[in-house]
Amino acid sequence: MNRILLLEDHERLARLICEGLASAGIMADVFSRIDYALVALQQMPYQALVIDRGVPDGDGLSLLRRLRAANNNIPCLVLTARNALHDRVEGLDAGADDYLAKPFAMEEMIARVRALLRRPAETRSLEPQCGDLVLRPTDSLICCGDKSETLAQAELQIMLLLVRKYKESVRHSALETAGWGFSEAVTPNALDVALHRIRRKLLAIGSQQRIVNIRGIGYALQARGPTK
Repeated sequence: MNRILLLEDHERLARLICEGLASAGIMADVFSRIDYALVALQQMPYQALVIDRGVPDGDGLSLLRRLRAANNNIPCLVLTARNALHDRVEGLDAGADDYLAKPFAMEEMIARVRALLRRPAETRSLEPQCGDLVLRPTDSLICCGDKSETLAQAELQIMLLLVRKYKESVRHSALETAGWGFSEAVTPNALDVALHRIRRKLLAIGSQQRIVNIRGIGYALQARGPTK
């Protein structure tokens, strides 16, 4: 399942969009403010953005401009009531990949998000890798050479974050958020169980990468040291 970030401050519309996307196998984390979305983008490897222009702390395009200035090419659909020609041009010039005016048909919105998620791998980094390890998110696979294991959705999202932060310490709370989102209740041992399963799968495919516990901080994905 793909995960996207939705910047939308209208609660009912956000809920309807999330329900529509979920029916198409796309998970959405909803944020009503640009500053909240920026924090989330630092913690979560989203596959696409859907942003509203009119949110309480500014124009959603300011979020997009900041991402593009940082060379972040995450696909983005601008979803807004501002549909004049100059508004559409402004959105596309800011780096949007697509522009859809409100009101809209849910089927069209879902189709446009799917189109964003089909962008070529070279622009979306669909198969992130580190060392001998390759992730194939579209197939929910973790691969090493000709061996692979299927990852559950939470396991995939956790691995995407660990690979993105390769060799860096990632806090327990950030991994929980990656696996289960910002609004879902997580059982106390859910992360431990997921990490245990991922570790078994890394061993099964013969990868040299290991998830290590950084005491008092969290976890990191690192290459196994030489055997003595």
